[in-house]
Amino acid sequence: MSENGDHGNHADNGDELQDDEFPLGDGTVETEATVVCPYCGEENEIAVDPGSGESQEYIEDCQVCCRPWRVMVSYDGSGEVFVHVEAADDI
Repeated sequence: MSENGDHGNHADNGDELQDDEFPLGDGTVETEATVVCPYCGEENEIAVDPGSGESQEYIEDCQVCCRPWRVMVSYDGSGEVFVHVEAADDI
């Protein structure tokens, strides 16, 4: 037990998440999504990172044909993910 009477079961390193950054909801946040390549039409499963913010945009290559996509990811208040991909050469 520490001087202040707690049992030391938590770390106070200033990295605690703010409640408004990650709403409580049901406690689940999607971390994977299935998308269809705009070039070859094949389904791809991609990892999505809720820790990178509620709205994200980046380039990722197709796992089948290796052509680049522009990936747009957004999370709603309940943690549900919405993913849209388009051909990177369309931008």
